[in-house]
Amino acid sequence: MKTSTDRAAGKSLGPLASLLPFLRPYRARMLAALGALLVATVTMLGLPLALRQLIDHGLAANDARTINRYFIGFLALAVVFGTFAALRFYLVTWLGERVVADVRTAVYRRIVRMDPTFFETTRVGEVLSRLTTDSTLVQAIAGVNLSILLRSTLSLIGALLMLVLTSAKLTAAILVMIPVVVAPLIVIGRRVRGLSRASQDRIADTSGLAGETLNAIQTVQAFTLEELQSRRYGGAIEDSFATALRRTRVRALLTAMGITLVFAGITFVLWLGAHEVLAGTMTGGQLAQFLLYAGFVGSSAAALTEMWGEVQRAAGAMERLDELLRAQPAIMAPAQPLEWPKRVRGAIRFDNVTFHYPSRPETAALDGFSLEVEPGETIALVGPSGAGKSTAFQLLLRFYDPDSGQVVIDGRRLADADPVRVRAQIGLVPQDTVLFGASARDNIRYGRPDASDAEIEAAARAAAADGFLRQLPEGYDTFLGERGTRLSGGQRQRIALARAILKDPPILLLDEATSALDAESERLVQAALEKLMQGRTTLIIAHRLATVLKADRIVVLDHGHKVAVGTHAQLLDHSPLYARLAALQFGVPGGEAAAGG
Repeated sequence: MKTSTDRAAGKSLGPLASLLPFLRPYRARMLAALGALLVATVTMLGLPLALRQLIDHGLAANDARTINRYFIGFLALAVVFGTFAALRFYLVTWLGERVVADVRTAVYRRIVRMDPTFFETTRVGEVLSRLTTDSTLVQAIAGVNLSILLRSTLSLIGALLMLVLTSAKLTAAILVMIPVVVAPLIVIGRRVRGLSRASQDRIADTSGLAGETLNAIQTVQAFTLEELQSRRYGGAIEDSFATALRRTRVRALLTAMGITLVFAGITFVLWLGAHEVLAGTMTGGQLAQFLLYAGFVGSSAAALTEMWGEVQRAAGAMERLDELLRAQPAIMAPAQPLEWPKRVRGAIRFDNVTFHYPSRPETAALDGFSLEVEPGETIALVGPSGAGKSTAFQLLLRFYDPDSGQVVIDGRRLADADPVRVRAQIGLVPQDTVLFGASARDNIRYGRPDASDAEIEAAARAAAADGFLRQLPEGYDTFLGERGTRLSGGQRQRIALARAILKDPPILLLDEATSALDAESERLVQAALEKLMQGRTTLIIAHRLATVLKADRIVVLDHGHKVAVGTHAQLLDHSPLYARLAALQFGVPGGEAAAGG
């Protein structure tokens, strides 16, 4: 997907056609709005006719009853016009709100299904800008601005027609002047479109920078980078302001030009009309009628000129949203996905797997990696940083597909499966726990959304989380803050473990789930883990000696290659790399205890 720095501005209103599928379900509302618009427009166009009759017949008759009758008719038309104009406004505004809600939902549903490759090249702040700022511009064009566009277009056409019927000679003069007025407005409008797209891109840049900083606020403060980040953000804001100012200048020029040209033309034509009255070829009522219709033409043309800039901005915004709507994940379910049982046995096989991350195509994360894991077996993955341990997890979860070779569960190739069905069989407890801005109960419930409160609390007890959760101000219903900031690292990890326990999967992936716990919590969680691991296939990225000692087998990885397999004792004797890792990472005699890689 293009980023905000390399996207070119569009040159047509074509992207707005992407709104049609979102408008289609509300055809009845659209027809009702169109009906109200037609009634309001016809009534409005009838007002000058009523005024002409009032002047030429009511005032000319010099009769109070006749004048009263014409004024009552004039007032009745105004009431009808006001009622249907309000109805049209309500219906079209409802339509805009509904459509943009559907667009936002559709974009979000697409984004949360994108694979990691997408997020390697797209900043989250960029996506959020499109979901908020861009969709707001689309909301305007699909709602109030659409109402103004339709009303102004119908008023312009109707008023022009009535001008012809009132005075063909004066209308001909107006028609000759229209190209002179419209041509420069279209040229400037295209410039507004390009600047509007650039302005939205700069806003996306500021959102991306702010999101990036706030998500790492402790790191920023720890390195005392507040001033540097503030200057960077201020610079991005100034760039955004400068772009918006250029757009505003051009748009102001567009508005000034439009209004000046339109009303200069109308003034000239009305001057001609005044001379027609003096010559006796028009009545005073006809001139008043022509004056009102000319006013309708002028105001409608001015409104269309103003709205042209809004349409250009909305087209640019919809183009950006449409990029997200059309984005396709690299990892998708095949057209005919394999059938999967409700619960797999848990036999795993890596068959000569080679894989390069798209962002690092020159380096193989796994190279010719093969491994067979029996159902219920516990495998510890050990190796230096960058050896391929986490990559094995990523491939098992089918976040990526191998470049060559295959990953198989129970004899079924993951590349032939629906990723959702694969992930439903796997429980993940990452080292860097992710919690959501919700209650503790809801965070645990992510493991199984249909779980009861009793099942959630049982999972928390099994993960040694029940004690501290009940001590929170509102117990399980306490809001944990964004990313669980109100909890310690160990508490967050126990909630992640409770989530995996609640899911009750046949395959467990543990990135050393006890590494952030104190000694007492580790003892409790380790007991819960051992109980949870019984009868399940478990792969553990090992950082502690206790973990590798309890594994059925240890797999040593280095630079994407499997270099040794065996028990702790066997590997100490036969694998120099493992012996070195054991000394450095596990603190065995002859080495220093250190955090795992």
